[in-house]
Amino acid sequence: MPVRLRITLLFGSIVLLILLFVCGSVYYFSKTERTKDIRLRLENRAITRARLLRHPNLFDQNQLRIIDSSTMMSLKDKTLQAYNYLGEKVYSYSEELEDTLTVDNSILDDARVKGTVYFRIGKKEAVAYHYVDENMRVVVVAAAYDEMGLNKLQQLRNILLLSFLTGTIIAFAGGYFFSGRLLQPIKKIADDINEISAQELNRRIQAGKVNDEWQYLSETLNQLLNRLQESFDMQRRFIANASHELSTPLTSISSQLEVALQKEREAGSYREVMKSVYQDVRHLGKLTQTLLEFAQASGNAGGLAIEPVRIDEIILALPADVNKLNPDYTVSLGFGDMPPEEEALIVYGNAALLFLAVRNIVVNACKYSSDHKAMVRLDTADHEMVISVEDRGIGIPEHELKYIFQPFYRVDHAGSTGGFGLGLSLAHRIIKLHKGNITVQSSPGEGTLFCIQLPSAKF
Repeated sequence: MPVRLRITLLFGSIVLLILLFVCGSVYYFSKTERTKDIRLRLENRAITRARLLRHPNLFDQNQLRIIDSSTMMSLKDKTLQAYNYLGEKVYSYSEELEDTLTVDNSILDDARVKGTVYFRIGKKEAVAYHYVDENMRVVVVAAAYDEMGLNKLQQLRNILLLSFLTGTIIAFAGGYFFSGRLLQPIKKIADDINEISAQELNRRIQAGKVNDEWQYLSETLNQLLNRLQESFDMQRRFIANASHELSTPLTSISSQLEVALQKEREAGSYREVMKSVYQDVRHLGKLTQTLLEFAQASGNAGGLAIEPVRIDEIILALPADVNKLNPDYTVSLGFGDMPPEEEALIVYGNAALLFLAVRNIVVNACKYSSDHKAMVRLDTADHEMVISVEDRGIGIPEHELKYIFQPFYRVDHAGSTGGFGLGLSLAHRIIKLHKGNITVQSSPGEGTLFCIQLPSAKF
């Protein structure tokens, strides 16, 4: 069901219920008031008739009938009857000559017990009132047809019914109209999104000037488009750089083999060619392995084997592993105030990836230092572990700091050190995957300091 129709039905249903409640309440209270009014008037008439009947010497029955005919003019088909304690009729008046009430003795008995009983006889409403004094005990029955009151109640019912139907139609029509106006920005946003493609990610949705939910939605979608565009641009750069990095050793291998096969050569020449090809193959293998690691770190945490990891054990394993990569590389370790409980040194994550991230930063520090030395320090802060990696190397210019975590990016003056430009980008993605943060401070010619912050599993 379309959203516009759902909103219309919901709005119309709510208004319908409100109208039903209001109209029903008005009719119910009006009907109740009419009933109370006619009963009160009939009861007063019965009381008056009973008091007059106690003075038969002053008022004979003909005079009483004349009085009854001139009272309660708004009521129709009036009837008054009085019964003594034996159930005998002692007085009777009817507006119509042949209009006589037949009152059941049980009603008279109830009136003698309860004092006043209300009941209906046909279309008439009636009251039986028991009057008692030292001279007389009588039950007076007064009945009448409230034509005017019922007609007014019928008119009110018709007016309320017409108002209810009209209000319901207006509510549904208004709901349909205003829901269309309400959803118009959504349609415009959807139309703008439909016109945006991978080739036109630079287009954005018009957010409008009114500070409302639609503007918030537009801004949120624009932020999403910004992230998508950034991801697409990064992907394009990554593919271009990866293709270049992969094609370079492949081209070198192909060229060397092609030259070697053009004519017969001595065994020594073939050996030199094979050595060169072997170096290119190793380079290609390292690049492929790095790209695989990069792809793994670019996934999501749900696809990783997450388990408690002792961060101090990762730090302690660095010196031997880095020295194995290059015997000239050395790593010095330092530890701040370590907590007495082991749980404070545990983080949740993938041990292999975390070790790879820290090792990449440490290897970079050794690679770009003249003494090939990196200082690694572990500290505990509020709810997190802080790993600091410092070197006394060439440093990074300030204008290049914002690019160092991009894939295949290499600082201008670091070209002679080799590498693929994926180490820092890989480390950055791994740390982000573990809900951590990595910052860098550097001064050219003085060195660089990397700080890795990881949330502790204890909190």
